[in-house]
Amino acid sequence: MRIRGTIIIRGVVQGVGFRPFVYAKAREFGITGTVKNLGSEVEIHAFGDRFEEFLEAVSRGTLLSHIDSVDVQDLRDNPPDTFTILESGSGSLSGFIPADIGTCDDCVADMFTPGGRYEGYWATSCVNCGPRYSIITAIPYDRERTSMAEFPMCGACESEYTDPSCRRHHAQTIACAACGPQLALLKADGTLVAAADPIREAAALIDGGSIVAIRGVGGFHIACTEEAAPELKRRLGRTEQPLAVMGTPEEVERIAVVSEEERRILQSRERPIVVLEKKDHTSHPGISGLHTIGCMLPYTGLHHLLFANLAHPLLVMTSANLPGYPMITDLEIALGRLSGQVDYILTHNRRIVNRCDDSVVRDGYIIRLSRGLAPKRTAIDLGDACILGVGPELNANVSVYKAGFCITSPHVGNVRNPQTLAYLQETAEKIGGLVGARYDLIVHDLHPQFLSTRYAREVAEAVGAEVMAVQHHRAHIAATTREECVGIAIDGVGYGDDATIWGGEVFAGQVPHLDRVAHLEVVPMPGGDLATRFPERMLYGILPTPGVRDLLSSRGWSDIELAVLSRQVERGLNVAATSSTGRVLDAAAALLGICRERTYDGEPAMKLESAACAGRASAWDLEFLRDGGCEVLSTRSLIAEAYRRAAAGERVNDIAASVQYNLARGVAAMAVRAAEERGIPRVALSGGVAYNRAIREAIVGEVRAAGLEVVMNREYPLGDGCISFGQVVYGGSGEE
Repeated sequence: MRIRGTIIIRGVVQGVGFRPFVYAKAREFGITGTVKNLGSEVEIHAFGDRFEEFLEAVSRGTLLSHIDSVDVQDLRDNPPDTFTILESGSGSLSGFIPADIGTCDDCVADMFTPGGRYEGYWATSCVNCGPRYSIITAIPYDRERTSMAEFPMCGACESEYTDPSCRRHHAQTIACAACGPQLALLKADGTLVAAADPIREAAALIDGGSIVAIRGVGGFHIACTEEAAPELKRRLGRTEQPLAVMGTPEEVERIAVVSEEERRILQSRERPIVVLEKKDHTSHPGISGLHTIGCMLPYTGLHHLLFANLAHPLLVMTSANLPGYPMITDLEIALGRLSGQVDYILTHNRRIVNRCDDSVVRDGYIIRLSRGLAPKRTAIDLGDACILGVGPELNANVSVYKAGFCITSPHVGNVRNPQTLAYLQETAEKIGGLVGARYDLIVHDLHPQFLSTRYAREVAEAVGAEVMAVQHHRAHIAATTREECVGIAIDGVGYGDDATIWGGEVFAGQVPHLDRVAHLEVVPMPGGDLATRFPERMLYGILPTPGVRDLLSSRGWSDIELAVLSRQVERGLNVAATSSTGRVLDAAAALLGICRERTYDGEPAMKLESAACAGRASAWDLEFLRDGGCEVLSTRSLIAEAYRRAAAGERVNDIAASVQYNLARGVAAMAVRAAEERGIPRVALSGGVAYNRAIREAIVGEVRAAGLEVVMNREYPLGDGCISFGQVVYGGSGEE
């Protein structure tokens, strides 16, 4: 039996309280020696008769750690008299640090303990909670390599930091009102508001109807009451866009249907926004005009203290940045950009090193991979090459693969502008630096004009790496499974092999050999991107009939506008060709008068889904075609049937439900036939349209009824937030 040894523990062991945990276990088992951070691994020299028990205990790790491996080597040194935590040193960069974690129950209790050292202090945290990724500058994770280095510990904090019996033992974020970050309340012009308690004053202002920007863990949010929400939307120019809310657990349960799984996710330490079904679909119209509402619980000390001072149990809590743009983290930028949008700003002086938006989850599927869930570290064997995936254009992030692990960054945004491109570059450099990446391969989207494609080529040239282009929807499937499958990718748009816009695709094979075997009918998008903003254009592109012309005329389209639209479609002038699922749903929403102009991403399809919730679907006859060896579902016939039923006076809600159901039936039928023809036992489903519960469940039901396995990704977004990971998987699987 061993009584000494050097223990090397690799994995996510930084920023998780691992060294104080090891120290406590050493005392428990009578072990002497040392523990030290080495890059992203921990080295323990241990001596004692109960070495094996100690080894078993430390191998289980802490609440936040993820252990990859535990190695034990011989140790010939003489045993010391005590056990000591040593200063960190350089070493392996195989691990990582956890994402930012919500304030734990113990720290919340400390904030509300009368006379306690942390009473009323907003930045209270310990080894089990608080900011991590948002404050770190380098690994190993120690206070001097975080933005907490700017706040030297007071004597009382240092005493707890060095006390092995305290849960703040070696907690790098330890701070109190005497030495830690401080809050300030400002008017929108930057003038300081004299307030003994900035949180109490901010709560009173919000209760009174003011709109207040709040600097949080990863950036600024804007908060207001439900009554003030319409005014906030007016100021932001987002009158239709649904907003997220933060509320007490009791209030969330009161307004929404919350399943056991959803309750667990809401209360988890990650604290994402959870998209819930309203108990009354028509309630809270000033916040969300949909049948759903995005809810989250307080997750920082500041939030808990704010709600303790509020009369309102529910607040709008939305990101202060423009949709698709990076989170605002700097006070000076907030003062400039939020002028005219907010009345006050509640801010703090802890620097946000790495911005991080709120994560979003629906039905257990990730919509936005960010705070609490990212950076995400996945064990996967993709060979020896170091690979960077730069993601798509919309809802982008980056993924870095090195030595058996892939790190995916938090959500970056829509890489259509220089600001977000700069954030993408910043994020790639940050993640790459933290893991010591030396790239052999850079993978990008197939679209040659994307800014991310240009960035990939620039990086590859700078570091001497190879480049690879991967088609958008194949990356969706690669992110879902590496096994042989029939893959369904249903979403908005993605550049196809034939230079058309794909988005309703069925593949067959195994990464990196996924053959396109079926798809939705290719139809015109008059005006290209203009058809995504004005879905009536999409309707006419799919169904260019006199009846649709008359419908548009009755809605105010002039004869000149209709003539131009007609010529575009007839002659193919400024017309893109697409098989997009999202565009079919847009056309249906336009036909039914549900949405005539898109003011936020996904609006027509989301409003169609809400209308369909009050309807009853019926099975329609489906028409299938052949095109170049691929089976094709005719979406013209689908929209034509919807038009006939609308003209006959059928309920809009029933037609909306039927469009979704029959579109799903058609896609599933093509996938089932492809699987049966090729003897493939499983079907993978991905793409942003799969967030639509009715469509997803219809596809899954049809596929399972055929005796096939259904594979979906719960670790990465179904939407484009999985693309960078899928690109990396493709890159590590060889050329297509």
